[in-house]
Amino acid sequence: MQSNIVIGMPRMHKESGERRDFLPRFVAEIQKRDANAVLEYGYGSGMGIEEKEYMNAVPFVRFGSHEEVYRQSYVLVLRSPSDDELRLLQPGACLLSMLHYPTRPDRVALLRSLKLEAVSLDSIKDDTGRRLVENLKSVAWNGVRVAMQTLESLYPDPGFESPQRRPLRVTLLGSGAVGTHVVPAAIRYADQELRSRLVASGVPGVQVTVVDYDITGHKSYMKEILQQTDLLVDATQRPDPSRPVIPNDWIAFLPEYAVILDLSVDPYNATVDPPQVKGIEGIPQGSLDQYIFAPDDPAYSLIPDFVSTRYRRHAVTCYSWPGIVPEECMHVYGKQLLPIIRNIIERGGIEGINPRGRFFERAIARAQLSRWPPAGNAGSGSVP
Repeated sequence: MQSNIVIGMPRMHKESGERRDFLPRFVAEIQKRDANAVLEYGYGSGMGIEEKEYMNAVPFVRFGSHEEVYRQSYVLVLRSPSDDELRLLQPGACLLSMLHYPTRPDRVALLRSLKLEAVSLDSIKDDTGRRLVENLKSVAWNGVRVAMQTLESLYPDPGFESPQRRPLRVTLLGSGAVGTHVVPAAIRYADQELRSRLVASGVPGVQVTVVDYDITGHKSYMKEILQQTDLLVDATQRPDPSRPVIPNDWIAFLPEYAVILDLSVDPYNATVDPPQVKGIEGIPQGSLDQYIFAPDDPAYSLIPDFVSTRYRRHAVTCYSWPGIVPEECMHVYGKQLLPIIRNIIERGGIEGINPRGRFFERAIARAQLSRWPPAGNAGSGSVP
């Protein structure tokens, strides 16, 4: 017997590099739980998956237009829809997406004004506060790999692969969930083949210095660290997103060839008071279309006027680092989301979720828009 739950699954039209859609086996699992899915025409095509692969895996799957998919009572899409897309949802519908409540107050206000329920995937947490839907290892490894490749192209004499160079010095800001993956990624250059080659040639390795957020406010200490830094990594979760971890004028302390890697990817936002800024002030916001920015890149002109961009280095930043390897990314998210979707279906819909119920019910309830903000909430969002 089929339930009345129909889940619309739209494509993401963020940028040409955004190719992620849920895989056929994930959609098949939804149907096994007695729910139906409506996929947008062309779903999966960015990853080379044809519609017939979904139809073979899911006998009752249906395809529809972008607008039709958004008219369903439940809509599941990894990255948050645009404001115009949010307005396509029906009042009372439930959106499941990476909504980043803490750093997107305008989005929260719009969702509420449209009378929508939502489950922010990045806010689904267990009883200890650990995220249940995340791909933080890919955030770290993909970001560090691109940053190391960029640094290799810029590194001065005697060269990146020279046995005569000193050990690379990586400064990691933040020691939380993302930071714990940065350390092993950095010491391996996020490329085991490259690391093996350098080790065999006698090239010195990588020294990672972890700087906790509480230290970053001490300018004289940070100046000394930054002057010796080849790769600066921001993996902080700030209690106050209106204050940068590294003000723009501190970037001047970095060597000219140094690379900045942005893994926290908090946005600039001038619509709130005080305005929100990125953790490292004055770097662009990257995307899957472009995530490497030279100091003279035109993208700097798009940064809001209230942000100083006077001092610049090569910046490596992407809204969604896992999306660089889309199929692998969606395999991870699919496995993590199945028990979430299953519990919503088994409870007869989001209205049946009990905040004091079983493990996954409690986790879902913490992420519901109607229960936001939870007591004691603080901190910034993360990346999908």
